[in-house]
Amino acid sequence: MVALFLLRHCLLDKTQANWHNPPHGDFAPNRTYHHVSQGEYSIMPQSVNPQQSIHDALLSTSPTPAPTTPMPIPIRVAFQGERGAFGDEAVRDYFGKQARGEETGLNAQDAQDAQDTQPVPYRSFADVFRAVASGEVEYGLVPVENSQAGSINDVYDLLRQHDLFVVGEIGHPVNHCLLCLPGQQIKDIKRVISHPQALAQSDIYLRDLGVEIVATYDTAGSAKMIREENLQGVAAVAGAGAAEIYELEILAHDIQTIKGNYTRFIVLSREPAPRVDGAAKTMLVMATAHQPGSLHKCLGVLADQNINVLKLESRPSRQRIWEYVFYLDFEGHRDDPPVRTALADLASFTTFCKVLGSFAKNT
Repeated sequence: MVALFLLRHCLLDKTQANWHNPPHGDFAPNRTYHHVSQGEYSIMPQSVNPQQSIHDALLSTSPTPAPTTPMPIPIRVAFQGERGAFGDEAVRDYFGKQARGEETGLNAQDAQDAQDTQPVPYRSFADVFRAVASGEVEYGLVPVENSQAGSINDVYDLLRQHDLFVVGEIGHPVNHCLLCLPGQQIKDIKRVISHPQALAQSDIYLRDLGVEIVATYDTAGSAKMIREENLQGVAAVAGAGAAEIYELEILAHDIQTIKGNYTRFIVLSREPAPRVDGAAKTMLVMATAHQPGSLHKCLGVLADQNINVLKLESRPSRQRIWEYVFYLDFEGHRDDPPVRTALADLASFTTFCKVLGSFAKNT
């Protein structure tokens, strides 16, 4: 009995010592040894790789690993300007509300992943449209109007040039500050730089300041320029967030002419927004015959369906001089029966009509 015990342990020790280099004799190189039960081994042909067999045996006795949760892929959103621009703030504001379930302008998956939004800066509005259209980013966010300075014409023109959908909107507060390098005072400032819209929204303050006004491509970009080029005697009109990012001092707060200053941003996508409950808004662009009463007839179609027009904007057609296209915002969704009827009737009074998008109303 003792001899049998010693023999079994001898074989066990000898086998464990030769998993990778089996000895000759009874444990020949053309055999692979598998643990069958405690203290016993079976012999299998060499056609099974020894190391793989051991690996499989270990796996067969190991607990099944718990499924891993895939890492969320950030939603890339293009905006015009540099980090710290109001467009950057609006991206975080809009998609932050999506993540909290306060807004529902995105598809279900993107709304779920909205907390991982990645704002991507672009130099111009045209670059933002191009990035969305080409698939570089999932969404774009651009301003269409300001409560004081009015419409941003470049954006309206780009809406007609690209086959993109408007899928959401947000009204973002715009509070302008005067930023400069640390250590300077108001009396040291000889020039103020910023985006034309920011300069227009702060016109009275800047006029009273009596300095040179120079337009640049962006509010935060102007702050960045002052920091990188160490511009003495120059201040930028930008947000407080830009002052923090570029380590500038704030000489004056809330310099905009109208204190309740808001900019309306729209969200661009390659796909239309899903239909959601609640109030909706539709944007479209149309052209009419250059005849008396043409626009009146189009607006009458909407009035006949009791559709409230929220905004009417005209832009040059760029095809014939002194002819225009019209942008309309009105209440309702394109899938609502009254809106469907109105859109069908508009075909009789327009030479061109394109729905830019229907989405949840937010402004």
